[in-house]
Amino acid sequence: MFKIGCHLSISGGFLHAAKEIISLGGNTFQYFSRNPQGGQAKKWDQDDFLAFSKYAKNNGIEVILTHAPYTLNACSMKEEVREFALACFIEDINKLEHFDNALYNFHPGSHTGLGVQKGIDLIVEILNKVLFKEMKTTVLLECMAGKGSEIGRSFEEIAEIINRVELKEKLGVCLDTCHVFSAGYDIVNKLDEVLDEFDNVIGLEKLKAIHLNDSMTPFNSNKDRHEKIGKGTIGLEAIINIINHPKLKDLPFYLETPNELDGYRYEIEVLKKSRL
Repeated sequence: MFKIGCHLSISGGFLHAAKEIISLGGNTFQYFSRNPQGGQAKKWDQDDFLAFSKYAKNNGIEVILTHAPYTLNACSMKEEVREFALACFIEDINKLEHFDNALYNFHPGSHTGLGVQKGIDLIVEILNKVLFKEMKTTVLLECMAGKGSEIGRSFEEIAEIINRVELKEKLGVCLDTCHVFSAGYDIVNKLDEVLDEFDNVIGLEKLKAIHLNDSMTPFNSNKDRHEKIGKGTIGLEAIINIINHPKLKDLPFYLETPNELDGYRYEIEVLKKSRL
């Protein structure tokens, strides 16, 4: 099954979001665990969750992806920012344990002047605190574009974090097409080579989800500027190659393109028609 969806709000609850993605032609969705700029998370509604679970089972929604807020920065030089990251991780994972196969995606963070190695040390430290043996949730590190002091701009940085975490089996990776293209991985002309490199450095078994975005900026620009599918420097042909690649086609794909709902509906339709 082609698992395709987009980013939706859950302000109306999980059931409302599930019905919305089905109306758009998709069968999975991503949502923020709270306001992307931080703040309090929405109170857990068990009745809504149970209604969602029944609807999802009856309508082919096998998995959804939770995105941590952008303000979760596990490697900030500010202790209070790291404390928020820790608290956010714990609260979000506890809620996601209601699901059987939840995915929780986060940006590794920006070291804000501490340096890459110190930043990685801090990320590993927090992950070792929040992961536990019995958890069902898989925590995903997102590949980043490399702007500023971002960590996760290379497969090697992602791999070092995973390899140093005690419960590494609880970790996976989310590959963002805009990010990796901007970070210098040529998924347009050398997709097979990029996937081979990912496999050699991280392991393709760790790849659990894909953010499907075109890019406003050129290859290797280290800019995080998402564009509508087929309107940017990656292009529709390369995106179609990605969704049909034998090593990727069974993963869930999430659109984070600059769209309203009608735009997402159109992109989902185009991509579904492009599946081989």
